[in-house]
Amino acid sequence: MTLALAAVAAGLALLLWSADRFVEGAANLARHLGLPALLIGVVIVGFGTSAPEMVVSAMAALDGNPGLALGNAYGSNITNIGLILGLTALLAPVSVHSGVVRKELPLLAAATALAAWQLGDGTVSRPEALLLLAAFFLVLGYSTTSALHATADPLAAEVEAELAAHAMGRARATFWLVVGLAVLVMSSRLLVWGAVEIARGLGVSDLVIGLTVVALGTSLPELASALMAARKGEHDLVLGNVIGSNLFNTLAVVGIAGSIAPMTVGSEVLSRDLLATALLTLFLFPACFDFRGRGGRVNRWEGVLLLTLYAGYLGWLAATATARPA
Repeated sequence: MTLALAAVAAGLALLLWSADRFVEGAANLARHLGLPALLIGVVIVGFGTSAPEMVVSAMAALDGNPGLALGNAYGSNITNIGLILGLTALLAPVSVHSGVVRKELPLLAAATALAAWQLGDGTVSRPEALLLLAAFFLVLGYSTTSALHATADPLAAEVEAELAAHAMGRARATFWLVVGLAVLVMSSRLLVWGAVEIARGLGVSDLVIGLTVVALGTSLPELASALMAARKGEHDLVLGNVIGSNLFNTLAVVGIAGSIAPMTVGSEVLSRDLLATALLTLFLFPACFDFRGRGGRVNRWEGVLLLTLYAGYLGWLAATATARPA
């Protein structure tokens, strides 16, 4: 157990470091290739911050631990909204001005509904996983087109500021892109091994470890970027990263894992984990669309509510966690 804990700690530390290098390298390389800032923010950064979830879930599926892969995806979604957005809003209210963010939120709700429909029969088959990937590429194409044709979106200015603050040459950007990806893969394998060993030692399911320890660990890049963006007043970047990451997790992460190894899913995933994901996603609509007539925002009290809901979910998970099959 001690070795497994050390593996998880080392894996998480390397994962956080490599994901940061990978995102900075990819974003700067895209800039050198002439891509517009909004496209970099919506697609490149969104992909990069979800890279830990993608690689970890793929490794888990390859190793025959689909519960860990599924738990990582949905657990990261819950963590992104409940913990990361909640904590960020508690520190500084998050205002929403970007039209791109408002366009992506209904897509996230639709993706969540698609996931719920698929889990209704207790499986994620290979054809269903491929359907998720097809939906992901459709969303990616739509987001790319929207970003290319959008004008004067506040998110673009915030991405421009971040690129200027972390500028690097083409050779250096390529170096960190390659190194970041290589370390990301190695640290993910280390993390998956340690997480599975901890699950065995504690007698809990891979799903529960994926929903908690692994999900929190793979969400650390989003947490770091959200807190830094909030300190700089880049509110649209905070919410854009959360929504974009959850879209990637729901469609691409589960799609990749399911295409590698079809999954049998316990009923609690639909009635507990995906339900929590759906409710937290719906919570974002008033913030993005200004139904209350005071400007789209997540204020401090709502941040406290999100953190309370996240803590309540963890309590619900602890009360309903099932033992690992013999």
